[in-house]
Amino acid sequence: MFEQFPQSRMRRLRKQDFTRRLMAENQLSVNDLIYPMFVLEGENQKETVSSMPGVERLSIDLLVKEARELAELGIPAIAIFPVTPAEAKSLCAKEAFNPQGLAQRAVRALKTAVPELGVITDVALDPFTSHGQDGLIDESGYVLNDETIEVLIKQALSHAEAGADVVAPSDMMDGRIGAIRQALEENGYINTCIMAYSAKYASAYYGPFRDAVGSAGNIKGGDKKSYQMDPANSDEALREIALDLQEGADMVMVKPGMPYLDIVRRCKDEFKVPTFAYQVSGEYAMHKAAFANGWLNEEQVILESLLAFKRAGADGILTYFAKQAAQLLNN
Repeated sequence: MFEQFPQSRMRRLRKQDFTRRLMAENQLSVNDLIYPMFVLEGENQKETVSSMPGVERLSIDLLVKEARELAELGIPAIAIFPVTPAEAKSLCAKEAFNPQGLAQRAVRALKTAVPELGVITDVALDPFTSHGQDGLIDESGYVLNDETIEVLIKQALSHAEAGADVVAPSDMMDGRIGAIRQALEENGYINTCIMAYSAKYASAYYGPFRDAVGSAGNIKGGDKKSYQMDPANSDEALREIALDLQEGADMVMVKPGMPYLDIVRRCKDEFKVPTFAYQVSGEYAMHKAAFANGWLNEEQVILESLLAFKRAGADGILTYFAKQAAQLLNN
């Protein structure tokens, strides 16, 4: 099929910059980036996340200011995650669907100030439950599926009413995509997109995120293995994705990112649908630690890691490096 050496010299096309550029099979651009952001109560409030150097929790006013900068950089969307005060958490997670809740107010402020910036909201109960699980629990601590879905529907509707462009159920309850899609249709939110966290694994890479949203202390060493996916499984992920697509998901998510790029590729090859991946907090923290110690070149590794997502088939990447990557790409 191919000529042998020396008729074929693979290095010929690598010798010069212009041929490397022409032959590049994948391209990373600002259009591929989604910036996850943490929002907290108050005004002119900013808190550092110790396990995620460079990441901050911001009050709504500062969140809006940052969002304007992100829009100017060309970043198409942000994903917001509320930091719920301890006194607002409960067993029934009622704060999740409060029309005047932190997430709902943040969405309204963002869509008023920066309407062109896409706003993605997290649909899950762990920031709002006193036990830190993503759903309602029974007496034994088991997360209840159908009862949780009823609350998720209310939460998703409250986000759509506030103006969210995309609701992103990250809870991994069975059947929740179909239930949320039906509720959105029945209430007139026919253009609200659903980004389904379809292949979300019970991963140890989420630790810094749970610190950031304040749920680490609530879960108290528990795990989410009864609803999030087993890291050993790949075929199961495709079944989860297929079910969510059948139920009305517009786009699907694989989480975590780099350790699960094989799932991204299988998803894209099998379904050919909008496929997103999340470079999660643990991945970010590891990179930042290596940068701080001078073990890796920060700028080069950020762009290389994100290009790997594109090569695997991701259409978009949620990454805490989004702002820095956008600045590098624009330059």
